[in-house]
Amino acid sequence: MTATGTGGIGPGRRTGRFALGVAVIAVPLLLALLGPVFAGEPGARAASFTLGDGHWLGTDFVGRDVWRQVLHGGRPVVLTALGAGALAYLIALPVGLLAALTHRRWLEELLMRPLDVLIAVPSLLLILLVASVFTPGAVGVALLVALVNVPDAARLVRAAATEAAARPVVEALRLQGESWWHTAVGHVGRTILRTLGADAGTRLTGVLYLVATAAFLGVGVAPDAADWAVMVDRNRTGLFVQPWAVVVPALLIVALTTGTNLLFDAALEKPGDRRARKERRS
Repeated sequence: MTATGTGGIGPGRRTGRFALGVAVIAVPLLLALLGPVFAGEPGARAASFTLGDGHWLGTDFVGRDVWRQVLHGGRPVVLTALGAGALAYLIALPVGLLAALTHRRWLEELLMRPLDVLIAVPSLLLILLVASVFTPGAVGVALLVALVNVPDAARLVRAAATEAAARPVVEALRLQGESWWHTAVGHVGRTILRTLGADAGTRLTGVLYLVATAAFLGVGVAPDAADWAVMVDRNRTGLFVQPWAVVVPALLIVALTTGTNLLFDAALEKPGDRRARKERRS
């Protein structure tokens, strides 16, 4: 009997999950990456919150074409979120691995205790507090979002790496005189990749939420910037008059986060995972 017949996940079903994730995320990603290329020159402004007259998604709160704003508004959200997520792991990975594999207690405390203090402060509150003192641009927002994600990511890396480092094979590598780098990256790092991949899907959703919320609150962007989150905020007063100016960018943000999770779930699911879940239910 095939794996599908016994409740496992077959190649066709897994391909379907990938296809669904790609279909959901393709539109916002393509608009974000290629939209500005096809946006063209801005036309004359019309009346606010109107439909028709050459504006097939209507106009926004200052009379600009909504479709053109949508084409320009995705790149800041996507690039800032990807940059913040990558930077968070770039810091969290070496910190977590070093804390898990060091035999010096003082070094572990030195690395992890400041992060415990940072994790006690709500992420959005910390971003708003810093933004009240400085005026961050897109790079500043990416740095702030990365900073608030480092403590969680580092603690997860440390926990996963500590479990992997307790296995006999790691002790054998040490006895053979393997370098710390080879043990940490070559074995422990490779062992925890699936855990990090699962976390990355969820964390990217959280990063997108923080970036969009910061933009919604006016942190790091101009009040009339071409940004999907700013569009939702600034056009909500005309929601019942011209809903497309709010609905379209909001749906694109939702599709971006949902599609990301679907792709990570499909990529990380092993053939035995689905079978085990079904056996437990039965």
